[in-house]
Amino acid sequence: MIIQRVVLNSRPGKNGVPVAENFRLEQSTIADTIQAGQVRVRTLYLSVDPYMRCRMNEDTGSDYLLPWQLSEVADGGGIGIVEESKYDNLAKGDFVISFNWPWQTVAILDGSLLQKLVPQLVNGHLSYFLGAAGITGLTALLGIKEKGHVAAGANQTMVVSGAAGACGSLAGQIGRLEGCSRVVGIAGTDEKCSILVQEMGFDAAINYKKGDVAEQLRKLCPGGVDVYFDNVGGDISDTVISQMNRNSHIILCGQISQYNKDVPYPPPLPPDIEKIQKERNITRERFLVLNYMDKQEASVLQLCQWIQEGKLKVRETMVEGLANVGAAFQSMMNGGNIGKQIVLVSK
Repeated sequence: MIIQRVVLNSRPGKNGVPVAENFRLEQSTIADTIQAGQVRVRTLYLSVDPYMRCRMNEDTGSDYLLPWQLSEVADGGGIGIVEESKYDNLAKGDFVISFNWPWQTVAILDGSLLQKLVPQLVNGHLSYFLGAAGITGLTALLGIKEKGHVAAGANQTMVVSGAAGACGSLAGQIGRLEGCSRVVGIAGTDEKCSILVQEMGFDAAINYKKGDVAEQLRKLCPGGVDVYFDNVGGDISDTVISQMNRNSHIILCGQISQYNKDVPYPPPLPPDIEKIQKERNITRERFLVLNYMDKQEASVLQLCQWIQEGKLKVRETMVEGLANVGAAFQSMMNGGNIGKQIVLVSK
């Protein structure tokens, strides 16, 4: 069977900025028949995520991420429909998900590595299982629960950087649902800031490309910052940390401003900011959602319930066509997405 697939065409270099041309669309073939335990699936949706920047390097800098190989098919979170099955627990027409889904139009996969989806849990929005009701939502919810120490009635102020991105846009809303009394987002355009306040219930949002972020933060968080959901690292995070209260908490989700630099993860803080962190006893621990998978099922159900009740608003940036996955990746790394970046491969 002839298929299309996307392979890694070139590496941007550890300090380079990824571009669409780092990926290549090509024609390939898969077997016409499947073996016992296998299923043939047609790809519907692919997830494009910031962590994938690390997989473009020969060394990902992480013990849980494998690098993509040159001229080999890329992979990540994906959803598809079963077209043929020789695996007992899956039938033709089932919707399935994997977090090692090959970037190709049709694939033959091991049925035991796929998870069957229930579309009704997300009001039929299947792609939400790659975002708000998937690893992205879990990262936001479990990060806040495990590292944010949010307590209802404690009058806590939360700040979220990268607030209009896939994880940040959920984190601010979840912070409020979990009990924060004030939530302030930081994003890169006026449009994003407007969406955060008008659609997603943030109390305020700062466009970091306009004006003095430190000054705006002091005005919007007069009592200081108690919880910081950090998606970006770098100068923005240094500014937020300098206004954090004693015994406050940083949820170290991502450091997208540092992903094109050859630095350790999490990147070390500048000496003056590290001094503030230590003097004020601010926790800053690496958070990896994979360490909390025993809480996955209950947490996904909670996320789905909030989605069904309209308490968790979901935004996606949808790009159509497997051929455009490289451009979608480049756009996301440049902050061009609002919410989750999804590639629609087929309908």
